Formats: sequence, structure tokens, C-alpha cells
Amino acid sequence: MDTLDIDDPALENARAVLRAQPFSALLGARLTAFGDGRAVLELDIRDELRQQYGVLHGGVLGYAADNALTFAAGTSAGTDLITAGYTIDYLKPADGVLLRADAQVVRAGRTRVVCRCDLATVDAEGTETLVAVAQGSVSVGNRTR
Repeated sequence: MDTLDIDDPALENARAVLRAQPFSALLGARLTAFGDGRAVLELDIRDELRQQYGVLHGGVLGYAADNALTFAAGTSAGTDLITAGYTIDYLKPADGVLLRADAQVVRAGRTRVVCRCDLATVDAEGTETLVAVAQGSVSVGNRTR
């Protein structure tokens, strides 16, 4: 999957969906990959996203996991989706200049898609550190029910 292919209609459609989410716009989230059972969501780590100890707030990591999981599911199941649930394990404090949530489909069923997500920070030198892992299920066809 070419993460830099700006002419990819599926990636552009997914980016339009992300832009339509006011909270995602507030955080400055962006999709850098979408397709083949995978989605990658990134956001810049800013001071207002940190908690009292100076590291990225766990809620920001949860947001990134939730959205990346659901976008990954969308590569297999279309757009009528909503997160059914997810779990996240925080592995170490998240610090750096960038947060990257890389989600992949584990199994796509007719009514549920199960995905997993690695969350990593990237520092100013480009070093990536795994800070959390998540797994979730996405419900197909239940967005408006």
C-alpha cells in the first residue's frame, strides 16, 4: 500500500470522512494510509494534548485507536460502521512529536470486523516507540440504529 498516493480515491474518501468529524479536526488527525485491511492515523503531539505528568493523555491514545480500528474495518466492510468496543493496553508513557496508530483487520465477518492497532510515538530524530496496543470490534450495518 502506497501511503503517499494522493490520487487514491479510497484514501481521499476516507480523508473526507475524517475531516467531517469535528473532534478529529480539533485534534488535527490525518489518515496517511487506507486500504488492504489497514489504516494509519497520525496526529502531532502538542502541549494541550498532554496530561499533568507531561506525556500524551491516555484519552488521545484511546481516540486514535478507536478511529484507526474503525477506518481499518472500513477497508473491508464499507462505510456503515460503528465501533462496538475496544480494549487498549498502555505499555509506556507516550512522548515525542507524532502519534501514529496503525490498525489492521484480523477478521472481517458479515456483521463484525475485528481489528488490532499498534500505537507508537515518533521523536524528533525519527525513532518510533510502541506505547500502546489495542484490539476492537466494529459493528457492520448498525451506524444509525
